[in-house]
Amino acid sequence: MGKTASEMVAEAKARVENLVPMAVAEEIRQGVVLVDLREQHELNDKGRIAGSVHIPRGMLEFLADPTNTHHHKALDPRKQVILYCATGNRSLLAAATLQDMGYTRVAHLAGGIAAWAEQGLPVDKSRPELCMISC
Repeated sequence: MGKTASEMVAEAKARVENLVPMAVAEEIRQGVVLVDLREQHELNDKGRIAGSVHIPRGMLEFLADPTNTHHHKALDPRKQVILYCATGNRSLLAAATLQDMGYTRVAHLAGGIAAWAEQGLPVDKSRPELCMISC
């Protein structure tokens, strides 16, 4: 049998920079690219971190690939990119994937937006038009 999901998450956690919510808040002030990997219904239900770019996990590889016709202009392998999801597992796996794709400055929000909200940091509950492809 291959690796389990838990094993994959543990391997990713060992090689990906894990940032606590306050560290991410500081990175946002510095102009980092913040990517929300959750599905649209999760954003609708729970809100999002203001300024984040919505790229569902299932589209990440395609939108992160500069050679792909649907490359998302916010994703640049030379820029600092921080990923987040609901609780941190998807963002860990996604960050490891971006590393495999040549992104050298990638991290994730440990604990996801749940940890962010638990720290009392602001969650944007508005429903702006979100753009996934070639924004």
